[in-house]
Parts: sequence; structure tokens; C-alpha cells
Amino acid sequence: MSFLVYMTVPTQEEARSIGKELVSSRLAACINIFPAVESIYRWENEVQSSHEVVLIAKTSEEKVTALTQRARELHSYDVPCILSLAITGGSPEFLSWIENETR
Repeated sequence: MSFLVYMTVPTQEEARSIGKELVSSRLAACINIFPAVESIYRWENEVQSSHEVVLIAKTSEEKVTALTQRARELHSYDVPCILSLAITGGSPEFLSWIENETR
């Protein structure tokens, strides 16, 4: 089974750095970077907002835990948003590519 791992980071540079590390170490087959999102959230008992960058990693089930751990090590936030979502359908050829690239 393949997974999408959704993350937010403060800058595009950090997104690129994390993305390159995850792909080069074969923890992710591919990273998509969305450079401009606005996040509204509660932190330290206050509603806050900030501009963030979204990363979506495509990986295999076997690599989700290692990818999450490595992303946490590279991340600048104290409590980073790193969420994994199982892919329940899609192009069989693409899903096979994800599995092959993360071996």
C-alpha cells in the first residue's frame, strides 16, 4: 500500500531541503511543494495565522515511520504537522512506481 504524507513548514527553502533529503534517501518517491498557504491555528492559547509551505510526500507503507522520523529531525517546528494518509486507489502503474522508488 502507498501513502501520502502531508507536512507544513515555514519556508520554501526548508521544504526543498526536507524534500531532497527524503527523496535522496529513498524514504519518498516524490515530493510536491505548494509554496503559499495561509494557516490559521491555535497555539499557546491564542488564535494565530501564518504563511506556510505544504509538502506532500508519496511513499510506501514500509517507509512511513522512517519518513516521519527523518522529517521530524529536519523540521524547524517544535510540533511539526506530519500526517500520513493511506492511498486507497489510483493508477496501478503510478502506485507501483512509488513502491519501487522507496525500496
